[in-house]
Amino acid sequence: METTAKTYPANYWKRIVFTFCMGWTIIWIYRAMLSPIYSEIQGTIGQQSNAAMGLISSCYFFGYTALQIPSGFLVDKFGQKKVLIPGFIFFALGVFSIAFARNLMMIYLGAVAAGVGCGTYYGAAFSLTAQHVPAEKKGFSTAIVNSGSALGMILGLTGSSFVVKQLQLPWQTMVFISAGLIVFLVIWFAVMIIDSSKVPVQSVTTSKVEEMEKVENEVVENFAPVTETKGGLFKKELLASYLLYFTTCYAYYLIVTWLPNFLESERGITGSMIGVITSMIAVTAVPGALFFAKLSDKHKNNKEKIIIGLEIAAFILVAGSILASNASILAIVLLAYGFLGKLAVDPVLISFVSDKAEPGKMASTLGTFNFFGMSSSVVAPWLTGLIIDKTGSGEIGFYIGAGLLIFGTIVFLIASKRAANRV
Repeated sequence: METTAKTYPANYWKRIVFTFCMGWTIIWIYRAMLSPIYSEIQGTIGQQSNAAMGLISSCYFFGYTALQIPSGFLVDKFGQKKVLIPGFIFFALGVFSIAFARNLMMIYLGAVAAGVGCGTYYGAAFSLTAQHVPAEKKGFSTAIVNSGSALGMILGLTGSSFVVKQLQLPWQTMVFISAGLIVFLVIWFAVMIIDSSKVPVQSVTTSKVEEMEKVENEVVENFAPVTETKGGLFKKELLASYLLYFTTCYAYYLIVTWLPNFLESERGITGSMIGVITSMIAVTAVPGALFFAKLSDKHKNNKEKIIIGLEIAAFILVAGSILASNASILAIVLLAYGFLGKLAVDPVLISFVSDKAEPGKMASTLGTFNFFGMSSSVVAPWLTGLIIDKTGSGEIGFYIGAGLLIFGTIVFLIASKRAANRV
């Protein structure tokens, strides 16, 4: 017997994984490229306080965070492609405007616009991954997608340091490179992502339909429970996950934004070495993310334990980074943080939150989760800059980041134990 069904190209899920890995790479080139060249930017806009420069990053993340929940609902209603493409056109325009800025306010406005445009990415990327990646490859594929963040950080930090500090090119050069890559990404989305409303319908045998439904059901079962549960987006376990992600992101964006400045002003490290040392986080992030994602796929009932173990390790390493007496020790600490820190725990946390999400609310749940996490990225750069202005040192800011990490971990541990006792 024959019937009709929507058919995607063979191995379409691999195209999705590659696309969003590349997407994170290009996003993170932009995110990481400005902090190593704050001094050069001030050559154009005039001398600024540390808090004022940190606010550039905060403005971007303010726009990005503000779009997380709305974009999740938009993706659920209109589809990923229809939200992503206009969003990234706006992202590119925001980045281009920064290159032409002649004062700090223009940079702030460009950063907010870039963040708003980029804010359409998260829910679209991971909901598409949820729809098309086979269930048994969920965690590992998420880790591959996230590994683009590590690669982008390396390229952004080292590329910015090399192009501006070593080659002595204008700081705007790196901004134009980033904007060009975003334009390329818009074209890639338009060509490579298939609008579900335009997927061709073909006649297939009943057995083939059953096979397709089986695969689809496996994905759904692994990304959402089959019955709606009390609490919706704000169940206690989800709330604890949101808080934990807030503290995880706070420590991470604190390091990404202010570690280059800390190395230069308080550790005497200069030139391209700033980008090299900071990018040590990303060197081990990819194998760390892949290893722990594979581990969580293998031990699906122990995701909470994996998350808690990684967060405790991250707390120790963030606190330890301040105590490092020389560049070699600091590089080792950052390598360890890369393997055990935010980029390693991300795929496990995303998988955990996906398991708790209700049917039909995948993008909304992930958008809310990312909203809480990215809220910290608005606060951390500005607050740490303010602390440096008041105290002359960034050490207190790093200790605050470590303290928040352990607080979030304790709350998550308590919530997990209570949930386990209810089962």
